[in-house]
Amino acid sequence: MADLKDRYLVTAALPYANGRLHVGHIAGAYLPADTFVRFLRLMGKEAHFICGSDENGAPITFSAMKNNCSPQEVIDKFHNIFDQSFKGLGINFSIYGRTHSDYHTKVSQDFFKTVHEQGHIQKHTTEQVYCSECKMFLPDRYIEGTCYYHDCGKTGARGDQCESCGRTVDATKLKDPVCMVCKMQGRPGTGCIEVKETAHWYLRLDTFQEDLRKYIDTHPEWRESVKRFSYGLLDQGLNERAITRDLSWGIPVPLEDGQDKVLYVWFDAPIGYISFTRQYFESIGKADEWKEFWCNEENGLLHFIGKDNTVFHAVMFPGMLLAHGGYRLAGNVVANEFLNLEGNKISTSRDYAVWVDEYLEHFSPDPLRYYLSAIAPEASDSDFSWKDFQQHNNGELADNLGNFIQRNVAFCNKYFDGIIPERKNKTEAGDKMLQEIEDARKEIGELLSEFKFKFALERMMRFSQRANQFFAEETPWQSRKTDMDACGSTIHIGLLVLEAMSIVMEPFLPFSSAKLRAMLNVAPLKGGEWNQPLTIKAGEKVGTAEVLFPKFDDDLIQPRIDDLNK
Repeated sequence: MADLKDRYLVTAALPYANGRLHVGHIAGAYLPADTFVRFLRLMGKEAHFICGSDENGAPITFSAMKNNCSPQEVIDKFHNIFDQSFKGLGINFSIYGRTHSDYHTKVSQDFFKTVHEQGHIQKHTTEQVYCSECKMFLPDRYIEGTCYYHDCGKTGARGDQCESCGRTVDATKLKDPVCMVCKMQGRPGTGCIEVKETAHWYLRLDTFQEDLRKYIDTHPEWRESVKRFSYGLLDQGLNERAITRDLSWGIPVPLEDGQDKVLYVWFDAPIGYISFTRQYFESIGKADEWKEFWCNEENGLLHFIGKDNTVFHAVMFPGMLLAHGGYRLAGNVVANEFLNLEGNKISTSRDYAVWVDEYLEHFSPDPLRYYLSAIAPEASDSDFSWKDFQQHNNGELADNLGNFIQRNVAFCNKYFDGIIPERKNKTEAGDKMLQEIEDARKEIGELLSEFKFKFALERMMRFSQRANQFFAEETPWQSRKTDMDACGSTIHIGLLVLEAMSIVMEPFLPFSSAKLRAMLNVAPLKGGEWNQPLTIKAGEKVGTAEVLFPKFDDDLIQPRIDDLNK
């Protein structure tokens, strides 16, 4: 098993408060992070899980304009949806904060001022597109016009990229530019565009080029995709990067000449990990404890993200921390690839997604947790399919794991009045099954400690298959007629397997794990149980068997497929 530290701070990428959560978000960052935190606690480790809503920036401003409401209303709506969706899936944070808050604003401004005082921020004057009707500088994505490349010339090119030719675009050079904010508000959007000078502040990331390379060099254990992407950026050479914008919604730049400007959302959002950590420890009466995780390398600090956030967590945020000084860098950046849907890319704009809040209206959380772990995009993109989801639930959870659970508990109730029988017959098959309990706990733990969640789940299911095989080979339904000691011995071992299963299930299937422990009449998990002796004892009484994993029929699945094809 990979060496584990005694204390950990685990972060998951902040979801942007401008849309609902879909299965791609969950598979990318939140489920693996939650799985690992649950495992750490079962190993007896101290683990704090930090996340929150990313609530600043241009898209929220323009979403408010489009919907004729305030930015605060937009972020409140989606913050609440996030909170309920995470809770519904059993993804439990130590704190779930908000970046549009007084607390985060102060921490971010203090961070900016320190980096500025250290001389790692420079001010430059640039030319940007300005709308005289909106009386504001426009973010590139809210400008459209005709592509200026001579071999293209197509209309509908955005200020950051031309979809027709795929090239990066300089918004100030677009022909016949149109303000999409005006269009959004019912104005023509033409004749109001001009190019004006504006001043912004830039972070000198290039100063930390070699330090960042050394940082990546010291972590050969990171996932290949993260290392490959990070080295690619460093090989290209880092440049200074703008950290302020001309916007009204966000964290004000804390300088006298920074009026009407805010911190760029890419800069303030990762500071949220620090501000939320500080806020969390203050809330539990340990105001200085945050330093143990952000300043002390003896403790673990991990970031869980989707691959589209790799640049910010493996290069940009570490560069920010180096520029500030006094902070340690993360020990690992665990990034997953993308999750597709029925062979196509998930598209929020086209409503082509499996939304978490809608899923929870029709299904329980654990089948989704199981399926997303089973198809986890850890090394390459993977694909969510409703039929495959149905097959995994019915064939693996119901027929394999659920069947073994129900048979053992039901058998104990029916033939032993619910009283756990003794193991009077000690056979080689029984000894091997008991050894399998220890082997499974050890091997699943090793895989989880190495962030190999998909393989850990596969090993758990092989454990269940081996237990089913043991039950079938021992034929307690026959031995009960002639040798109740042999039958009771089989059931005793089966119930020990179930208790062990309830432990290794918990990181993946926490709701089902809790139900199984209630069925076994053993105490709820509190932490530290992974390697501890099992508590099942002869003479104690089990609870009533229940179906943990109902099968999904086509009438439940087909409407979900039809919704995608509308």
